[in-house]
Amino acid sequence: MCAMYYVTELCPDSPAYYGNRSACYMMLHQYKDALEDARKSVALDTSFVKGYIRIAKCSLALGDLTAADNAITTVKELNPGNTSILPEIQKLEVIRRFEEEGNKAYQKQDYRKVVFCMDRILEQVPCTRFKLKKAECLAFLGRYQEAQEIANDILHVDKQNADAVYVRGMCLYYQDNVERAFSHFQHVLRLAPDHQKAMDIYKRAKALKQKKEEGNEVFKAGRFNEAYNLYTDALKIDPHNKSTNAKLYFNRATVCSKLGRLNEAVADCSSALELDENYLKALLRRAKYRHANASDGEKKEQEKKFKEVGEAYGILSDPKKRARYDNGQDLEDMEGMASDIDPNNVFQAFFAEPGGGQFNFTSGSFPGGFTFQFG
Repeated sequence: MCAMYYVTELCPDSPAYYGNRSACYMMLHQYKDALEDARKSVALDTSFVKGYIRIAKCSLALGDLTAADNAITTVKELNPGNTSILPEIQKLEVIRRFEEEGNKAYQKQDYRKVVFCMDRILEQVPCTRFKLKKAECLAFLGRYQEAQEIANDILHVDKQNADAVYVRGMCLYYQDNVERAFSHFQHVLRLAPDHQKAMDIYKRAKALKQKKEEGNEVFKAGRFNEAYNLYTDALKIDPHNKSTNAKLYFNRATVCSKLGRLNEAVADCSSALELDENYLKALLRRAKYRHANASDGEKKEQEKKFKEVGEAYGILSDPKKRARYDNGQDLEDMEGMASDIDPNNVFQAFFAEPGGGQFNFTSGSFPGGFTFQFG
């Protein structure tokens, strides 16, 4: 590369030298520099076919399909029988087809198909633009680690890439890391003040944060109907933010319970769990509301199940009994097995709360202050 640099300095009017240095840049995947040299070569010699072929290659790698098409057309005009340009013609056709399909899918919010289309394009060219399109859709799909890895790889090479910073901000926002997301969106807008997607998501993020905080404040003040309305409004702001929306559903369920609307509370807990299946607070809160409407028979059945859990825990927690069980000994032969384990103690052992006649879930163990009274 150094040798080619000095040759172009010594022979600045030689299209072949610029063309050769363009080829070297391409081997190093430095397509912007390669494109610049290729354009210099055809500026010096408008009939330099190899220069136009390299323009086509670089333009495809950079995602500039119009420039690639123009270069291909020029090659055909200068040398109609040239077959060296055929791979670029085929790549351009594939890229255009999948880009069109991807754009239609994006409009329909079919992000899985967009990812599929971008992968087909990336099999043809290593284009940053299409990588970031894929990363954005991965973020919409909740595949944050994959999206962040793509963005980080690009930022490692180009620290000022606004679209990559935008994708990282998206991932933070959708994981409810709002303050760090804000700083990313602000950085995007400093790099590219007209970045429409960053402006839109930043506005949504601020609106969502504000509405959620307003709901929390009026709930603390005991204005439950107003809190319900604010949480409902917040849920309409950004359907893609599953993490925050799960919390909003849970908050609204809490409001519904205060208003005596237990069926709605159960439904909102279920909605929260649909968005976040590992949301333990919502799971426990839903169990509490279902238990509140249970019949005496259902309560006795639940008590029986907890006793069975207690017995099972008695075996697992006692080395001697577990060894007997593992050896196939009859459970009835395990003296005192069913009588010396209180199912309340199971929860005390797991959740560090005293049992008594209740199973208590308070702020020291599980949030929400839940109390389960059986029988």
